[in-house]
Amino acid sequence: MMMKRIAFALLMGTLGTSVPYAQAASSFQVEDIEVKGLQRVALGAALTHLSFNVGDNLNDFRISQSIKALYQSGHFNDIRVYRDGNRLVYRVRERETISEIIFDGNSDIKDEQLTESLDGSNIRVGETLDRTVISGIEMGLENFYHSVGKYNAKVTAKITHLPRNRVNLEFRFVEGDSASIKQINIVGNEVFSDTEILDKIALTYDSPWWNFMAQDRYQKEALQGDMETINSYYLNRGYLRFKVDSTQVSMTPNKESVYIALNVSEGETYRVSEVDFIGDMAGFEKTIRAINPLQADELYNGAEVTYTEEVISKFLGRYGYAYPKVRTIPEVNDENHTVKLSISIDPGKRVYVNRINFTGNHVTADNVLRREMRQMEGAWLSNSVVESSKSWLMRLPYMETVEFETKQIEGEDDLVDIDFTVKEQPSGSFNAGIGYGSETKLSLNAGVQQNNFLGTGNQLGFSVAKNYYQKNATISYTDPYFTVDAVSLGGQVYYSEYDAGNANMVEYNNKTFGLGLNWGFPVNEYLRLNFGIGWKYNQISQLQAYDQIQSFYDIYVDPDDPDGQLAFKTVDLNAGLSRSTLNRGTFPTAGSQQRLNVKMTSPKSDLQYFKLNYDAKFYFPLTRSQKWSVLTRIQLGYANGYGSIDGNDQLLPFWENFSAGGADTLRGFESNTVGPRAIYRSPQQIPGGCCLGPDNDSIYVSTRSVGGNAMALAGLELIVPTPFLDESYANSVRTSIFWDAGSVWDTEFNLESYENLSPVEYDKIDDFSDPSRFRSSAGISFQWLSPMGPMIFSFAKSVRAEDGDDTSFFSFNIGQTF
Repeated sequence: MMMKRIAFALLMGTLGTSVPYAQAASSFQVEDIEVKGLQRVALGAALTHLSFNVGDNLNDFRISQSIKALYQSGHFNDIRVYRDGNRLVYRVRERETISEIIFDGNSDIKDEQLTESLDGSNIRVGETLDRTVISGIEMGLENFYHSVGKYNAKVTAKITHLPRNRVNLEFRFVEGDSASIKQINIVGNEVFSDTEILDKIALTYDSPWWNFMAQDRYQKEALQGDMETINSYYLNRGYLRFKVDSTQVSMTPNKESVYIALNVSEGETYRVSEVDFIGDMAGFEKTIRAINPLQADELYNGAEVTYTEEVISKFLGRYGYAYPKVRTIPEVNDENHTVKLSISIDPGKRVYVNRINFTGNHVTADNVLRREMRQMEGAWLSNSVVESSKSWLMRLPYMETVEFETKQIEGEDDLVDIDFTVKEQPSGSFNAGIGYGSETKLSLNAGVQQNNFLGTGNQLGFSVAKNYYQKNATISYTDPYFTVDAVSLGGQVYYSEYDAGNANMVEYNNKTFGLGLNWGFPVNEYLRLNFGIGWKYNQISQLQAYDQIQSFYDIYVDPDDPDGQLAFKTVDLNAGLSRSTLNRGTFPTAGSQQRLNVKMTSPKSDLQYFKLNYDAKFYFPLTRSQKWSVLTRIQLGYANGYGSIDGNDQLLPFWENFSAGGADTLRGFESNTVGPRAIYRSPQQIPGGCCLGPDNDSIYVSTRSVGGNAMALAGLELIVPTPFLDESYANSVRTSIFWDAGSVWDTEFNLESYENLSPVEYDKIDDFSDPSRFRSSAGISFQWLSPMGPMIFSFAKSVRAEDGDDTSFFSFNIGQTF
């Protein structure tokens, strides 16, 4: 819009220029024509603009016409004509060539916009300079600044002469500040007060110093928008005859402030007397009447009339009527202040899809995108189905943006092509992380993941990670379209060595290797069922036994080798339910995602236990552009053993406990540090080896976490536009302000079992079965979808912590997004 306004201003400034001319002698027969002063313009080119030849009779009129013709050619700044006997001599001065165009002092208008606008007036480098349009360009640019409230703006063109008939053209801008609004007056309003009306519009005045977002600078376009807002405000409340009679904008003498006055006529309220339908309703008359929100005897509402037209148009669009014409014809009765609304419907022809085309997919195969289409070729065009197809494409993790355009085929009024334009984003990620904690110091890990392997849409992962507490290697592969019905199939093989002591937990080592298969089945557009089966081998060593796991340890330990390793083989069964309405696969801003997963070992496994996990995310856009959104997160977990072994109840293996802390659960706390802690109970002995009673046992509570069988995590995140970032990076960089909270507890922990301790020792123990012992943190997070994968920088401050908690202010990870 700004470009059009600038170009129009420059064009208007170039109109109305006059062409000088000279007088020659009386009529005579010309014997020769000579043109002097030519440098770049060829003699033949100059003579083509003369309407006579040697031998013709000339008079004053024809000579003056020849001067005008030479000026209109655009090559000359000055033309003089002399007569030497019967010879006619033209002495000309050619226009200078523009060597360079310079802009100085402009900030509201970019150089590119000015260059494009000047180009429309033939003012460009390498062309001749027409001085007659310069003043008009200056005036046009100043008029543009006046339209945005900068009445003191000044634009001056300076011409600097160079050798070889060249010039530099410099435009100097003094933009100044937009005029402030001194006062806005509403004249003629009786129903609604000035305050009520002014609260609805963008322009304001007399704003407090702290309201830096207030729009208290005059802009013509903003005023026009506010007038439409006021008009809609009245129309939506029944004032059908409301109008703004006039608008006055008065400037103060110093041109730094303006007074705005709006004269309005409110009129009376009008009620709807009848709602009728006319035209062709394509066989959907009953449905259209049912979805019509307009009712008789209600106040006229302009917004509801527009909404009704849109609802009917969208409804018809679902059934192939892509270009319906729906308009409301009001019949106003000014005597009784009523209006009859006749809704005219012309569905047009039913439109069918000829071809769906894709551009921009340089890596992803065409069929990978085509299988996400809900709109089929050959079927009628449905706007809701096309939008659904776009949403499915946007959910792919390797798509940054998706746009589509419906193009009618030339010569066919019932056939269209749909052109999808996609922009891919890096589908592979180098999964790495670096962190620093006050106790754990530096940590590193690395891996590779490809979500669009060779453009097939299949996921291939090969990761090797090593940090201060874990070594692992994993190979995984998933085909999301193993069948054409979107049944997925995947598998993985993995190996891991885990040192719990270095992971901020009580000391033990766990070696694990296993393999698994998983299947996914679509239930509907948003819901999927997932099933999996796997085999796993666990080997536990160097266990530093503590009181909470003594019962588990006593069941499986070899009495003859109490310090030996523990080994378990299990068959894992998984079932899950997932639902997603997210608008994007990466960095979503709207929609929700929920996952419910149940895992249990088979009854014949060495260990019998189950785990339940529920994870949900909800995005609520705050603005139409969705640059501001709110994310709410919740994660719940519960696990326990089932069945019995040798007369003892099966217990949850301690390495399957939930824990919290770290970038993916509770930022601001070191990984795995939030949750119940290990209790060490030591009997007191007297000389001779006899033990005192349990009431004399000593208690030591470690600062290391042991996790728990229940977990609840929650988060609230405000997603905001990243400051100082170009708009083109909006879909690859995310900034958010967050609040995290979470609790991990042990439902099997029995505080009463320690009541026989002395009061001093008993007071050392906290109730680890209490879920209300939660922690929380707040901070800011930056996420960047880099070529190596998502990078996350988090700065967090613990808000609620307990003594001994290991907090972490800064963390940095690669390969994970929220």
